[in-house]
Amino acid sequence: MGLIIACEILFWVLVFSGLACRYLWKQTKLSNLLLLLTPLVDLVLLAATIVSLRGGAEATLAHALAAVYIGVSIGYGHRMISTADTWFSFRFAGGPKPRKKFGKEHARHERSGWLFHALSWAIGCALLYGMVLIVGDASQTEALVQTIRIWSIILVIDFIISFSYTLWPRHEKKISV
Repeated sequence: MGLIIACEILFWVLVFSGLACRYLWKQTKLSNLLLLLTPLVDLVLLAATIVSLRGGAEATLAHALAAVYIGVSIGYGHRMISTADTWFSFRFAGGPKPRKKFGKEHARHERSGWLFHALSWAIGCALLYGMVLIVGDASQTEALVQTIRIWSIILVIDFIISFSYTLWPRHEKKISV
């Protein structure tokens, strides 16, 4: 579990360091390097998880969370960094304030968010199934299979919520004077 937490922290340290280099210190090359290092965190986590399982460790929630983290990082990574970039630019570099989305634009954003979730789920579940195959013993991989079940339910709930905005779009609140 400690390695997963360390990788998550390292991911965000690299993101915020990269953005600070870009907007506060105007070091574009260093910024790009730091942001390009974020996928390496995923590779380290994946390698450590595989080594642990190959070494005979029973698959645990920590192994399952590693797969979920990697799936989310790959599926949402660019979008998360882009959103952080926009807010960092606004807060520290005089960039425009990110505006809220309403109506069809918001509905489209929610649907695309679900597609990123589905991509993350597919990647994460492929890794989870791969871990099940590596261990090869159903009694030792229950945590992994249970994670797939729970995440699948969450994906369906997210689908219902995300696509509901297509039928019932979010409207901007009118301020009465």
